[in-house]
Amino acid sequence: MIFITVKFRARPDRGADWLDLVDNFTQATRREQGNLFFEWSRSVDDPNVFVLVEAFRDADAGREHVESTHFKLATEAMSHAVAQTPEIVSVEIPDREGWDRMAEVSPREA
Repeated sequence: MIFITVKFRARPDRGADWLDLVDNFTQATRREQGNLFFEWSRSVDDPNVFVLVEAFRDADAGREHVESTHFKLATEAMSHAVAQTPEIVSVEIPDREGWDRMAEVSPREA
C-alpha cells in the first residue's frame, strides 16, 4: 500500500471554497480502481489548512493516479489556490490493504 498525507495551506481568500475546488478531483480519485481511500480534513486551528489522507493499492496504482487527467487538472487548479507549496509524507507499507483497528480505544456504553 502507498500511504500519503498532504498538508495544503489555502490562500485566505480560497479557504472557504477549497473543498468545492477539489470535489471533482476527490470523486474521480475515489473511483480509481487502485484507490483505497481519499479523505480530506480541515485544521481545527487554521481554517485555511487542509490535510489529505490517501492510499493506493500499490506503486502501479499510485503511478496511474498521478498520470491521470483529473490529477493534472486538480494540481493546476490547486496551484492557483495555495499560499505555499504543500507538505507531503509518502510511504510504502508492504502487505497492507487499508486501515487497522486501534487496540487502545473501543466503543463502550456512555
